[in-house]
Amino acid sequence: QVQLVESGGGLVQAGGSLRLSCAASGIIVSSVTMAWFRQAPGNQRELVASLDYFANAMYGDFVKGRFTISRDNAKNTIYLQMSSLKPEDTAVYYCKYHTYWGQGTQVTVSS
Repeated sequence: QVQLVESGGGLVQAGGSLRLSCAASGIIVSSVTMAWFRQAPGNQRELVASLDYFANAMYGDFVKGRFTISRDNAKNTIYLQMSSLKPEDTAVYYCKYHTYWGQGTQVTVSS
């Protein structure tokens, strides 16, 4: 059974940083493509970043070098390091593998 558990969200001022974690079970994160999505109120869910099993990363256009996706194989966890946060980054951030989603973690950026 696949389970994805996000953590690390919170309230941060504009320009600040946060690191989100997604602990996975039932899969091996180094063997699959994992992704982070986000959804702000009234908006569609959008891709933030993905990491394939070759460790190739892709990012949404809005990231512009501010975020980094990575993984820790020993902990079977993927991360999203976010810096230079903006109020428009406020959203619920979700971890995704294939058709499986985590419960989400709220990120709120104050101006």
